Amino acid sequence: MSIKSKIKLTSVKIVDDLYRDFKHVSFDENVNLQKLVNRCMLLYVEDEEFRNKINAEIKLLESGSSF
Repeated sequence: MSIKSKIKLTSVKIVDDLYRDFKHVSFDENVNLQKLVNRCMLLYVEDEEFRNKINAEIKLLESGSSF
């Protein structure tokens, strides 16, 4: 079974300023948002140190959408 048959379409709200910064940084790195999200989710699931780092991040304060 191909990976394309296992894709889940979602809708995610992201911080506008952060997304603009990401687009500038990622342009030279050949990374798009889909690639970043999938790789981050994989690391979050498989790498406890990465998961702890993400869970401890406090630069983005939680809002109604839990950023």
